[in-house]
This record gives sequence, structure tokens and C-alpha cells, in this order.
Amino acid sequence: MENLMFVYWSCKVIWTVLVTILGYASSLPVGEDALCTAEELAKYRIIFTGKWSQTAFPKQYPLYRPPAQWSSLLGVTHSSDYSMWKKNEYASNGVRDFAEKGEAWALMKEIEEAGEKIQSVHGIFSAPAISSGTGQTSTELEAHLRHPLVSFVVRIVPSPDWFVGIDSLNLCEGDHWMDEVSVDLFPYDAGTDSGFTFSSPNFATIPQDTVTEITCSSPSHPANSFYYPKLKILPPIAQVTMVKIKKSQLGLSAPFINLPAKSNEIIDTVSETPLDCEVSQWSSWGLCRGVCRETGTKIRTRFVLLQPANNGMPCPNLDEETGCEPENCV
Repeated sequence: MENLMFVYWSCKVIWTVLVTILGYASSLPVGEDALCTAEELAKYRIIFTGKWSQTAFPKQYPLYRPPAQWSSLLGVTHSSDYSMWKKNEYASNGVRDFAEKGEAWALMKEIEEAGEKIQSVHGIFSAPAISSGTGQTSTELEAHLRHPLVSFVVRIVPSPDWFVGIDSLNLCEGDHWMDEVSVDLFPYDAGTDSGFTFSSPNFATIPQDTVTEITCSSPSHPANSFYYPKLKILPPIAQVTMVKIKKSQLGLSAPFINLPAKSNEIIDTVSETPLDCEVSQWSSWGLCRGVCRETGTKIRTRFVLLQPANNGMPCPNLDEETGCEPENCV
């Protein structure tokens, strides 16, 4: 009997210890940020560089109404309990509004509500828009020991619902904050509009699709503005750099940078993307012209859909002639 009681109490003690440990673990932040043991706060300058040039992306490059440009940057520092957007998951209403129309109010409200409910947000930051495809904008952000992740979005203008951004980049490496990090950015489709080209009219995707990366071969459709089947990967359309501000500099506020990018910083570092000529299908054959009882000729034509660029394949002949028997001869 005494042995049974000893086993019972031993099991109860072990169970109590396990419950205590599990309860403590559940109160910790989830994900990689749980391992951050760096100083409590870190301040960074974030610099967004647009690399959307006609040299790198010649197909259907927007030159007017409106020309190629970038929306303002909207970002947040947070813990792993919050996600602004995520590849292969559905975009929120706020991300949809921002990706389609550049409207930030719904997205900011979502961020604020997440911060109030689960204390997952440390701060919101933004940077001015860029009025051309190539250029820079910057701002400052503050990361926290329990909120070391950075996420942001920038809308591609014009576009149906395309954007670039970062999802949950961890600035903390164990016991220290990263001094500097640079990331190449590529276009994403928010999955809320079905347009293929930069200037496509609004055409809602029903049912809504998930956020997907746009590549040189996906969507696999010749009308797609980023469709370059001869490339293995698209060149980066933008880049973001985050530089930790030293303590001695924390009292100094640097002005926003919103200047056209210098050619040797952006354009020259990107190889030219060749764009082959694209032509329409042949028309039907025209009437046979010629003298009766002699061989005549008939012609069919096609037209240029897309002019070649950057040493791409030139356009083929746009008309073709063949022999025929003249019709309605007496």
C-alpha cells in the first residue's frame, strides 16, 4: 500500500512540474524572436531603393498616365504573433486596399488593433513615395527586444495589385542586433485583382487568391508585364537596406532621402534584359490578284505587338506572299 502511495505522489509531483514548465513556456514569445537577448532597443535607418528601370524591365514599361513609380512605404516592427502579409496566404483587407489603391488607413487600423489585443506591435513607420521607377526614400524605425521583426509593403504604381516588401525579417541575432542588412526585392501579387499588365483595369479576383511571387515565367501568360521566358530569374526590382544607428547618433535626426538614384548605383549594376519582338497572328489571305489563266499572287499580313529592346530578337517579316489562281475568270 505504501509503495502505491509513493508512486501516486511521485507522479503528481512530476505532473505539477511539467504543468509549471509548460505554462512558463507558453508565456514566452513564439518563434525566433524568443531567442533575442540583445539590448532592449535598437534604432535603424531603412533605405528603400527602386530599381524599376526601362533597361531592366523593358516590357510594357509605364512611361505616362501614370509613369513608373512607387507608393509610400508602410511598415511595422513586431513580434512573431503578428503578420502583416505572408507568401501563399490570403492578404488582409488592409493589404488589399494598399496593394490595389495605395490606401493605408485600413492596414494601419489592422496594425493598431493587433498591437492593442496581443501586444505584438512595437511601432509603425513610413517613408515618402518615389515619383519614378528608380530612386530612394528612407526613414527610421525602432526595434524592441520582444519585437525584433520588421515587415513592410510598397505598392508598384501602376499595377493591378502588385507590391514589394518584407515579411518578418529578424534584426536580432542572439545577443546582438545586426549592424546592417540588405535584401533584394521582387514583385508580389496580392491575389485580389486579376490584371496581367501594369495598366490593366480593375478586375476583382473571385474567389480571392493567395499572395504569390511574380516571376519571369509565372503567371505563364505572354500578356504578363513581367513575363520574360528567356530569363532564369527576374532582376531585383528594388532593394532595401537597414543600418543600425549608433548610440552617439541617436540624438540626430537625418532628413528623408527622396532623390533620383544615381546611374552608377542602380542602372549600371543591372544587366540589360533583352526583349524579343512580338507579332500578331497572320491575317487571312487576301484576294488573288493577277491576269486570268496566269498564276497570280495573294498576301497576308501581321503587325508588331511589342517592339524589341536591349538587343532582343528583331521583328520578322510582317507580310507574306504566295501564288494562287485568279478567281472569277471567264
